[in-house]
Amino acid sequence: MYKVIALIPARYAATRFPGKLMKVLEGKTIIRRTYEAVNNTQLFKDVIVVCDHEIIFNEIISFGGKAIMSRNQHESGTDRIAEVAQDLDADIFVNVQGDEPFISALSLQKLISLFSNQDVEVGSLILPIHDIQKIENPNCVKVVVDKQKRAMYFSRSPIPYYRETSLAPAAYQHIGVYAFKKPTLLKITQLPVSELEFIEKLENLRMLENGISIYMAEIDQVGISIDTEEDFENAKQYLSKLNNQD
Repeated sequence: MYKVIALIPARYAATRFPGKLMKVLEGKTIIRRTYEAVNNTQLFKDVIVVCDHEIIFNEIISFGGKAIMSRNQHESGTDRIAEVAQDLDADIFVNVQGDEPFISALSLQKLISLFSNQDVEVGSLILPIHDIQKIENPNCVKVVVDKQKRAMYFSRSPIPYYRETSLAPAAYQHIGVYAFKKPTLLKITQLPVSELEFIEKLENLRMLENGISIYMAEIDQVGISIDTEEDFENAKQYLSKLNNQD
């Protein structure tokens, strides 16, 4: 049995939507909703928010959650959780971004189940795309996988390119939730930024360029990630609908 810990990197000064994790959704902050969604799955030995600001730290502590202040500035959430992971006793670390208040237990369970294959060092999630506008949107990261559901390439461009337009689309969106074996997580963050990573601004390409396979678990639906003010407004409507269903 693997020991699995969920780490939630939480950066206060988000570039596109500063302070977004402290925005309130139906009486609770986004970061609190994300923490509770992950914790309530009961899939993890521990759930910890790794933050860069005392405002987020105090918010998590205020309701009895667990938080750690990262010591250093980091370029990515992966770098931030690696700083903390090196001192924690676990086999696998799951990285759930702090702006994922609707992350589902089923998605996280599928992600963790990838590690029943001893060859898996890194896992992540994919979602079929059927909307051509989404396929062409550079903010939607696409991925091509092989027969074993290992990522072959990630891109902001439409991949695969459909030269034969009569074929039905079979594109996948990458959902940025990762799971790492501890040694691999620490190794990745010691590697320099790769050429393709720099060009596409996608850190997962650093892994592929260095021969680290990323196995993908397919899910059929995903909640709203909150990256912009528009996402926040959509999340409020989404949560209202969920509450009305209850």
